[in-house]
Amino acid sequence: MHREPTDQTTTNSSRRSFLAAGTAMSVGAAAASALPRPAFGYHNSVDDAIKVGLVGCGGRGTGALMNVIEADSRTQVGALADAFRDRVDITVDALKTEHPDNLKVTDDTIFTGVDCHERLVNADIDVVLLATPPHFRPAQMEAAVRAGKHVFCEKPVAVDVPGARRVLAACEEAESKGLSVVSGLCWRYSGGVNEVIGRIQEGAIGDIRAIETNYLTGTLWYRTPPKGVEWSSMENQLRNWLYFSWLSGDHTAEQHIHSIDKALWLMGDVPPVSCHAMGGRLARTEEKWGNVYDHFATNFEWADGRKAFSQCRQMSGCFNQTDDMVYGTDGIAKILSFSIQNADGEWKYKGPEKGGRMYVNEHIALLKSIRTGAPINNGSYMVNSTLMALMARDAAYTGKKIVWDEYLKSEVVLGPDSYDDADYQPDRVAIPGKNGKRKIW
Repeated sequence: MHREPTDQTTTNSSRRSFLAAGTAMSVGAAAASALPRPAFGYHNSVDDAIKVGLVGCGGRGTGALMNVIEADSRTQVGALADAFRDRVDITVDALKTEHPDNLKVTDDTIFTGVDCHERLVNADIDVVLLATPPHFRPAQMEAAVRAGKHVFCEKPVAVDVPGARRVLAACEEAESKGLSVVSGLCWRYSGGVNEVIGRIQEGAIGDIRAIETNYLTGTLWYRTPPKGVEWSSMENQLRNWLYFSWLSGDHTAEQHIHSIDKALWLMGDVPPVSCHAMGGRLARTEEKWGNVYDHFATNFEWADGRKAFSQCRQMSGCFNQTDDMVYGTDGIAKILSFSIQNADGEWKYKGPEKGGRMYVNEHIALLKSIRTGAPINNGSYMVNSTLMALMARDAAYTGKKIVWDEYLKSEVVLGPDSYDDADYQPDRVAIPGKNGKRKIW
């Protein structure tokens, strides 16, 4: 049996979930498709070229452009935006090399600056791809939906709770307008992962008792200015955004969210009631590494007492593992090993693809939804997974147990009052139990 990756429309929402906190998506994606057809973003011919614009010309953003072109070779890249022109130029060069016929960008449709998204969303495009540092995602989502654009939204969707609320509200608006919102939580679009999780949900390992989800990996990039160039404190943070919690959400949100999202999925997209966590900096201790941790360990607990044990680490020279172990009453499953062990023996997925095409599958689903007028909205789970990751971060930063319903009331907004503050200094590294008067959540 082979399951095709689903369109991952909003399903299985819980009254105890974030959606119940006063911002419920009351209309499902199927119902949204019955709304009056909007004048924007709908293609009444399968031969129409769909035009996309990218905000955030880093590696992931450029990769997303390559993925959407692979999903449909007729796709046109109509606009590009980034805080920095040199990043746009790198993306343009990559497209000229790989897909010159799809590159339709002109000088008038290249936008730079922190507010570049505000101009890009008004360009002649149908879809906005959001791949900047996560801090900017809420404002970009709002602008894209307000302009009537379909959205591909990379993870996480925010770095604080108020930002997550803004994104959810934008997703509700998108649903009311018949616009699609597809999440960059790519494992939801993997054929192999859909098959394994589908079998688990059908009882292949009995009832789930616990989940262990690990993202133990090496270090990532660090950027330095060209010779003879000096970056301000703000520019350095924007260019090395991974290492500043106000920009990335820390790596438990920016990277480990993939693992956390699979735990949420396995639990029927019902969020946990609480978590406690540990974390810190053992290897990345120099000032240049900003204020993020290099390891986290989190225990999430659900209302029925079941738990997910979540670990992530970014250190060189250590044991690495990226996988999810699901322990049931009648067996064990390893999600990214695509295997299930039970009384019948071991089953392994042998379908046409395991995970590699998931980056393309996301865009196949998005473009299909636009062409057929059947919108997809991944808003529910992409917001709840983000909130789980942020709750884990803040539990580690404070050393306190955090209760979901209380956490959703947070009004703490991370980041500067103005992006023009060239000398802006980030918060100091959080010390559990010793954060003084600093309010973290």
